[in-house]
Amino acid sequence: MERRVAEQLRSALGPLGLEAHAFKVGWYNAVLQPAFHLPYPDDTLAFVVLSTPSMFDKALKPFVKKERLKIIRDPVDQCVCHHLSHVKEKFPDQRVDVMFDYEMLPSRKPKFLAQTAAHVAGAAYYYQRKDVKLDPWGKKKIFGVCIHPKYGGWFAIRGLLLFPDIQVPLLEQPAPVDCVSTEEKRIELLEQFNFHWQDCRYRDIIEVKERYSEEQKAYFATPPAERFRLLGLSQ
Repeated sequence: MERRVAEQLRSALGPLGLEAHAFKVGWYNAVLQPAFHLPYPDDTLAFVVLSTPSMFDKALKPFVKKERLKIIRDPVDQCVCHHLSHVKEKFPDQRVDVMFDYEMLPSRKPKFLAQTAAHVAGAAYYYQRKDVKLDPWGKKKIFGVCIHPKYGGWFAIRGLLLFPDIQVPLLEQPAPVDCVSTEEKRIELLEQFNFHWQDCRYRDIIEVKERYSEEQKAYFATPPAERFRLLGLSQ
């Protein structure tokens, strides 16, 4: 069942520059405190959805062109929401719950921890302070970051698709690719991400096969309120 669902998702999302990686809810809940658990049985099938560099041209720009007069909030969020909602229609006999990376619970906690989901699904390795043996940061707050084995840091985690009626007790967990494997490189990655993230050097911590276009870099480097103009939209 998991393979059939995965193939349908690959067929629907691949042409849009989106990837879907399967995981069991139990894998995710096992590494988090109860306050962050997803409220589903451990064997429930879920997919974390990533946007790759090609999503900008394959999905966002065509969406904006088609929906030009309807856009009222963040174009990327609205584009992803549109396509993931459309994917639900491909499973008329299944309940499909969708969570987006920008959604919050009433407690102001995020609905899910995106980087943890990507890690347990084997989609990208979540490098954290605990992955460095000789910690050089003292009392500084250090945030972790996911690195994709193909795209480095040139990708984003956009949402979850959950299939509450599909239980996959035999699904085997893939390990994420540890592509930043040396202590020196991990320190460099976390330094760049935490203190110099604007220059995007952390995204190229490994040799990548594809990165954002100059147009896409300019879009994401622009303050959100001004991005509408870059896409030819009025706010």
